[in-house]
Amino acid sequence: MTQVEARPQAGDTVRGVDAPGDTHGVRTKGLGGNSVGLLGSAVIGISTVAPVYCLTSTLGSTAGEVGLQMPAVFLAGFLPMLLVAFAYRELNRVMPDCGTSFTWTVKAFGPRIGWMCGWGLVIATIIVLSNLAGVATSYFWLLAGEISGSESVAALDDNKAVHIVTCLALIAAATAISYRGMTATKGVQYTLVGLQLVVLAVFVALALTKAGSFETSVDFSWSWMNPFAVQSFAAFTAGLSLSIFMYWGWDACMATNEETTGSAKTPGRAALIAMVVLVGSYLATGIAAQMAVGSGDQGLGLANPETSDNVFAALAGPVMGSVLGVLLFVAVLASAAASLQTTFIPVARTVLAMATYEALPGSFTKVHPVFKTPGKATVVAGVATGAFYTVMTLVSENVLVDTIYALGLMICFYYALTAFACVWYFRGELFRSGRDFAYKGLMPLLGGLMLTAVFGKTLYDMWDPAYGSGSAVLGVGSVFVIGVGLLLVGVVIMLIMQRRSPAFFRGEVLTKETPSLVVAD
Repeated sequence: MTQVEARPQAGDTVRGVDAPGDTHGVRTKGLGGNSVGLLGSAVIGISTVAPVYCLTSTLGSTAGEVGLQMPAVFLAGFLPMLLVAFAYRELNRVMPDCGTSFTWTVKAFGPRIGWMCGWGLVIATIIVLSNLAGVATSYFWLLAGEISGSESVAALDDNKAVHIVTCLALIAAATAISYRGMTATKGVQYTLVGLQLVVLAVFVALALTKAGSFETSVDFSWSWMNPFAVQSFAAFTAGLSLSIFMYWGWDACMATNEETTGSAKTPGRAALIAMVVLVGSYLATGIAAQMAVGSGDQGLGLANPETSDNVFAALAGPVMGSVLGVLLFVAVLASAAASLQTTFIPVARTVLAMATYEALPGSFTKVHPVFKTPGKATVVAGVATGAFYTVMTLVSENVLVDTIYALGLMICFYYALTAFACVWYFRGELFRSGRDFAYKGLMPLLGGLMLTAVFGKTLYDMWDPAYGSGSAVLGVGSVFVIGVGLLLVGVVIMLIMQRRSPAFFRGEVLTKETPSLVVAD
C-alpha cells in the first residue's frame, strides 16, 4: 500500500499567481508576476532589515547589556529567526500568498487568530516605518551639516517643524517608489544595499587595522562567542531582545512571493540568503568594533552612554578618518531610506490579502492597472505612517520612543504565531519523513517557543515604568500600555469587521484546513 497526498504538491506552478482562479481558497490578487528573481528578493529582505541602521543603533545598547559577549548574543538572536524562517519556507511552498502570516495562520488556526496575526504585522510595520523615517531625517541633516561644514545646518534637525516636514517628504518619496512597482523598487535597492555592504566591509577592514590603537582596544577571544558567559539571565534576555529586533524584516522576501519567479521556492531561498548575509555582517562588524574600541562605557567604548545610541557617529572619524567617515553617514542614511521604502512592501500586501479575503474593506483590493501594485494599500500605509509620526512627535517624544520599545512585542507575537501555524498545519505530515519532521515540525516549534519566551519576558519587563522612557500610566509602564493597547485596538477593529464581513469570520472565505494523507492501494 502506498500513501498519496490529497492536496496537490507545490511545484513550479504558483498557486494564486501563475494558476488562474482560486485554489483551495487562495485567491489571485492581480499583482505583477515574475517581477523579481532570487537576487532581487534577497536584496529586498536585506534592505528591509536595514543592517547599517540596526548596527549603529543597537551595537552600543547590546554591548551595554552583555559586554564582550555581544557576538554570542547576535548568534543567539539569529537562531530563532532561522528556525522561524524554515516555517515560512515550508508554508510558502504550498501557499505562496502575499498575505503570508495572515493567510497561513487563518488556514491553520481559523479567522480570528489569523486576523490578529495580520494585525500584529501591520501595526509593527507602521511603527518601524515611523522610526525609520525619523532616523533618515536626522541623518539627512547630519550629513548635510558634515558636507557643508556648518553646525547650524546640522542643527536644523532640532527644529521640530523642519524635522517633521523633511520626514513627511521622505515618507512621500518612499511611498511613491513602492507605488510604482517591484521593478522600480528593485533598481533602487540594488544601489542602496550594495552601498551599505561595501561601506560596512571598509569599516570592518579599517577597524581591524586600528585594533590596539586606542586605549579601549581589546584582543579577540573565542570566549566572545559563548552565550553562557553573559553575567546574568536578565542581561542575556535584554540583549537577545535587541538582537531579535536586528533581524526583523527578512520576511519581506516572502511578501513578494506572488511577484517572484518560482513563487513556491524562490522567496524561501531568498530569505535564507538574506539571513546568512545579515548574521555575517553583524558578527564581522561587532567583532571588529570590539577589537578596535572595546565594549566598555568609557571613551570610545561601545557602551558609553553618551554615544551608545549611535555608535557609527562616534566611530566614523576615529576609525575611518574624516574623508571616509562621511561614507559611514551616507551608509546609515541609505540604510534607513532603503528600509523605509521596502518596508511598505509587506504591510501593503498584507492589507491587500486581508481585503481580498474580506477581512478588511474591499476598497483595499485595488491594484494599479499599470504598476501592478496594491496602490490604495500603499498610499494609506504612507499616510498612516506620516500621521502617526507627526502626532507622536507633537504630543510627546517619550511616547514615540515607547512605541519603538513596544515593537519587540509585536515582532515576537506574529513570528511565533506563524511558526506554530506551520507545525499545526502540517501536523498530519510530520512523521512522513525525517525532513518533514525537522523542517515542518521541530525547527518551527523550537523557534516559536523561543519567541514566545521572549514575548513573555518582554511583557513582564514592560510592566515596570522604568522600561523605555520611564513614563507610566496609573503606575504601569507606558511601554506595556502602548504594546498591549495596540493589540487591543486590533481586537476592536476585528470585532467591527466581524459585523461587516461575517462570511470571513465564519470561515467561509478562507477555510481552515489541514493537509491530509489518504491511503490508496
